Amino acid sequence: MKKALALVLALALALSLAACGGGASSTPAAASAPEAGSEPAASGDKIDINVIAAQYGQNTQDWWANFQKEFNAEHEGINLNVEVVSWNDIYTVVNTRISNNNAPDILNIDVFADYQADDLLLPAEDYVSAETYAKFYPAFLDQSLVDGTVWAIPDLASARALYYNADILKDAGVENPPATWEELEAACQKIKAFDSSIYPWGIDMTTDEGQAAFAYYIWNNGGDFVDASGNWTLNSPENVEAIEYAINLVKSEYTNSDPATDTRYDLQDMFGTGKVAMMIGPNSIPTYIAEGGNSVNFGVAPIPTNGGNPSVSAGVMDRFMCFDNGHSDEKLEAIKTFFDYFYEDTRYSDWVLMEGFLPATSAGGEIVAASDPSMAAWVEIVGSCKFYPTAKAEWADVKQGVIDVEQKALLGGNVQELLDALQSEIAG
Repeated sequence: MKKALALVLALALALSLAACGGGASSTPAAASAPEAGSEPAASGDKIDINVIAAQYGQNTQDWWANFQKEFNAEHEGINLNVEVVSWNDIYTVVNTRISNNNAPDILNIDVFADYQADDLLLPAEDYVSAETYAKFYPAFLDQSLVDGTVWAIPDLASARALYYNADILKDAGVENPPATWEELEAACQKIKAFDSSIYPWGIDMTTDEGQAAFAYYIWNNGGDFVDASGNWTLNSPENVEAIEYAINLVKSEYTNSDPATDTRYDLQDMFGTGKVAMMIGPNSIPTYIAEGGNSVNFGVAPIPTNGGNPSVSAGVMDRFMCFDNGHSDEKLEAIKTFFDYFYEDTRYSDWVLMEGFLPATSAGGEIVAASDPSMAAWVEIVGSCKFYPTAKAEWADVKQGVIDVEQKALLGGNVQELLDALQSEIAG
C-alpha cells in the first residue's frame, strides 16, 4: 500500500495530463466533476459496478454518460456507475480512495505497476472473457505483463511521428522532411535563416510529457530505458549522446524558447498557427488543430534517427484494471459483461475515433482504418511501436527522474553526471 500511496506525490509532480497517453489529449482541470454520477444509485438486489474513468477530451464525459445509460438499460441485474475524472486529479482521487479502503472496481488510467506490486489487482483473465481477451494486440498485453501474468488490458493508444509544415519547409528550401539528426540540424538552419520568427523544431521537456522527449531521442539513437534482460540502462552512452543532442538543439536556438514550460499542447497550438515548423506528436494532432479552428498544410514522416538506427515510433497506451475487492463469482461475471459490452467492435471503434486515438484490438483497427483512410498508416504503426517500460514498479520514479534530468540539463547541468545519478538512484 505504501507504494500506491507514494504514487500520489510522484505523479502529482510529474503529470498534469496523461500518456496515451499518456496520455493522449488536453483535458481541462475543471473537468473533474463527474456527469455520469459520482454517487452509486440505489440498486436493490442489483450487482453494483463502480468505474473511475479518465477524461480524454471534451467528448469523454458525454460518451460515458450515454454508455452508462445504455448499459444499465440492457442489463437489468447490473447497476453501472461511471465516474469521469480529469487527468489532473485522477491519481489523487484513486489513491485517496485506496487509502480509505474504497478502491473502485474498475479503473481506467495509464499506470498499473505500483497497484500490482501492492497486490491490489486481479489478473486480467479473471475479469475479461476469453472472447474479448483474444481481441487485443499481443504487444499491448505484453505491456502489462508481470511474472508471466497480464494484470491490465489496453484501453486505447496513440503513436508518435514527425509532423512538418510543408509550406514552411518548401519556402525555406528544405526539399524533404529530415530523416536523420544531421538533416534535422540542416533543416533547422535553413528555416531559421528563412524566417527567424518561426521555431524550426518543437521540444516538450515539461512535467507533462518530458519522458516522451527522452524516449524519442534515446530510442532513435539505439538507446533504451532497459536492456534485453530488463535492467535499467538510463546512463548508457547512447542515452547520454541523445539527450546532449536534444539539449544542443535548444542551445542553438532551433527550438521553442522554453521547452521546460511549453507543453505538447502549446506546441500543437504553435504548429497549427505556423509558429513551429516541425514537431514530434501523436496521431491526434490533426483533430486537435481542426478543433482549434486552424488549418495548416502538414505532412507526416518517421521520427529522425541517428547512426543508421531504424526510426522508432513511440507508443503510449492507457489501461483498464480491476481491483481485488473480494468480488463474488457473480460480480466477476458482471464485470466480464461490462468489458464485453465496451469492446464490442463497433462501439469500441466509435470510442476510439471520437477522440482521435488508435485501437488496441485487431478488429477495432480494421474498422478504424476502413472508416478513416488517414488512420490506416497509424493503425499499422501502433501495432509495432515501442512502449515505455511501465510494467516495472520503478517506472513512476524513472518517469519523473528523466524529466528532472532534462530540466536540469536545460539549465546547464551535465547530462552524463545527471544520468549517472539517476541510474544509481533507480538501480541501487
